[in-house]
Amino acid sequence: MADRVALYLQDAHPLQDAIKYVQYAESRGFEAVWQAESRLVRDAIVPMAAFAATTSRIKIGSGVINNWTRNAAVIAATFLTLDDLAEDRIICGIGAWWDPLAQKVGITRSKPLLAMREVVTVVRDLLARKRVTFHGEFVHLTDVELDVVHGRKTPRNVPIYIGATGPQMMALTGEIADGAVLNYLVSPKYNEGALEQLEIGAKKAGRRIDDIDRPQLVVCSVDRDRKKALDRARKLVTQYLGQQPHIMKASGVSQELLDEIGQVLTWPATEEQILEAMKLVPDDVVQMITASGTPEEARAKVREYVQSGATCPILYPLGEDVRLMIDTFADGYSRV
Repeated sequence: MADRVALYLQDAHPLQDAIKYVQYAESRGFEAVWQAESRLVRDAIVPMAAFAATTSRIKIGSGVINNWTRNAAVIAATFLTLDDLAEDRIICGIGAWWDPLAQKVGITRSKPLLAMREVVTVVRDLLARKRVTFHGEFVHLTDVELDVVHGRKTPRNVPIYIGATGPQMMALTGEIADGAVLNYLVSPKYNEGALEQLEIGAKKAGRRIDDIDRPQLVVCSVDRDRKKALDRARKLVTQYLGQQPHIMKASGVSQELLDEIGQVLTWPATEEQILEAMKLVPDDVVQMITASGTPEEARAKVREYVQSGATCPILYPLGEDVRLMIDTFADGYSRV
C-alpha cells in the first residue's frame, strides 16, 4: 500500500461483523484500527481485545478512552494486558471527554490540561515498568508498579496519543504525547491551527513537529451512487452543525447557515428536526468536512487532509458497505 491508512469503528455494526471488517482491513494492508469510546454505548477495550485476538499484524488503538473514569494505574494495567494479546500493536488513545455526559455521571472536568498531563505521565511511567510515586492534584500513587509475576516483565511499547481539539490541549499534546488524534468533521484548512499549536508544544519539549504522529479521523461515505453517499453523510453533518457550531465556523461554514440550522434543531434534536434541517445543508458543505461521494471523490478529499498535515487518515465508514470503503483505499489515496 502506497499510503498509511486506518479504519475507525464505533457501534454501528455488531461486534462479530466489526471483527470481520478489521480482519479484511488487515488483509488489504490497512495500518491500524481505532475503536471509538464516546457515548455510553460501547466501550473501547472489549472490541480492542477482540480485534487483538483475531488478527496478527494490524495495530489497534483506542479512539479515544477518557482520562477521568479509569484510574491511571488501571489504564496502564489494561493496556499492558492488551499488549499481552498483541505485542507492539497497541496504541493508547486518550481524550478529555465531553459535557454534558461527564456531568451527568458525576464528573467535574476541572483543570483538564493538568489532569491530562498527570494521567499521561503516570501511565507512560507504569508501562515503562517503573515503580511510581506520584502525588498530583488528580493522580495519587504511592510506590506502585505493574506487578507482573507471570509473563513479560520488560517495558511495554504502547505509544500514547491524545485526542485533542482545543488549542491548549493541542499544545500539550505536542509537548507530552507520541501523537495527536486530529478531529473529524473539520475542513482540511482547520488543520493549520492545530499544527501550529502542536509545534508550540513540541518546541517546548525540545522536539520537532515531525516527531509527533498526526493521524486524523475522517468521515467517509463512499458509494458508486454519488447522491446516496452524500445524503448518508449529510445527516451526520447536519447534527454536528447544530451541536458544534464553533468548530464548524472555524472550518469555514457560514454563520448564516449555522443560524438557519440553529432555528430548526433543538438539543437533543428529534429525528423530524434533523430530517428538516438536512434540507438546508448543501452538497459543498458536506464535501468540505467529509470524504463523501464516489470512490474517486473520497480519495481526493482524503488526499487534501494529508496535504494539510495528517499523517494517517483514520476512515470512519458510513453506510453498510464497509468493504467498499476499505477497497477504495486499499491501494492508497495517491491515485485518482
